[in-house]
Amino acid sequence: MKYGFILPHGDARTAADFARQAEESGWDGFFVWEAVWSVDAWISLAAAAMVTQRIRLGTMLTAISRMRPWKLASETATLDNLSGGRVILSVGLGAPDTGFQEFGEVTDRKTRAELVDEGLDILTGLWKGQPFRYDGKHYHIKPLKFPHTPPPPVQQPRIPIWVVGAWPRPTSMRRVLRYDGLLPAATGKTGKVEMRPATPEEIGQMKTWIDQRRTEPTPFDIVVEGTTPGDDPAGAAAIVRPYADAGATWWMEAHWGDSDQEQVLERIRQGPPHLS
Repeated sequence: MKYGFILPHGDARTAADFARQAEESGWDGFFVWEAVWSVDAWISLAAAAMVTQRIRLGTMLTAISRMRPWKLASETATLDNLSGGRVILSVGLGAPDTGFQEFGEVTDRKTRAELVDEGLDILTGLWKGQPFRYDGKHYHIKPLKFPHTPPPPVQQPRIPIWVVGAWPRPTSMRRVLRYDGLLPAATGKTGKVEMRPATPEEIGQMKTWIDQRRTEPTPFDIVVEGTTPGDDPAGAAAIVRPYADAGATWWMEAHWGDSDQEQVLERIRQGPPHLS
């Protein structure tokens, strides 16, 4: 099991300072959230990259459906080179109630799903370099003749991509199969997607489904999030262990509702949970 810490809020300098502390305190990853209108995630991660050496850096998560995928391709590839190959990209349809309608972004779920699929095709295609051509429903790209294109990511065959998978929706889960990690979501009795932490039982079911179908050669992660007490190692381990036993490979410490930066920093200093 690896352990990441999600910064609930803060500017780029905060991200840099807290990422450095997270690395010193033994965390494996440091992640920031990305909204329609917020502190820029990629500038924050670039600041964090400059003051760290080993910790993985990423978003939780990026709504690629509202982005120009070529811009995201350049941001991620640039950061991967800056950090020496430490980027992880988490993607999903995004939460429309975080400003989509206010800024005129697409809110229809089916259209956003189409944009996610095409965006990921373009993102991974551009990472491979030119010439690149794409003809989809929403995007049409011709090979670029301009000579000054960004270098490919350090990580090969690509920057790891973690994708939201809604269980047991087959279309959503099939998208996950193509990439490098699962961010679990669950459906309620009405079929509505509920963005809630999956239970260990659900994690196990999803892992079995993926193991039976995935053919990609890249390593695969299952990523869960929650909170653990930093001053109670036994209690923290008891929270994490059922997810690890079910097949989860990353635990994300997520104190979304904590507005006290000193408390957040203290939890980082306390270090990640340990199962042994």
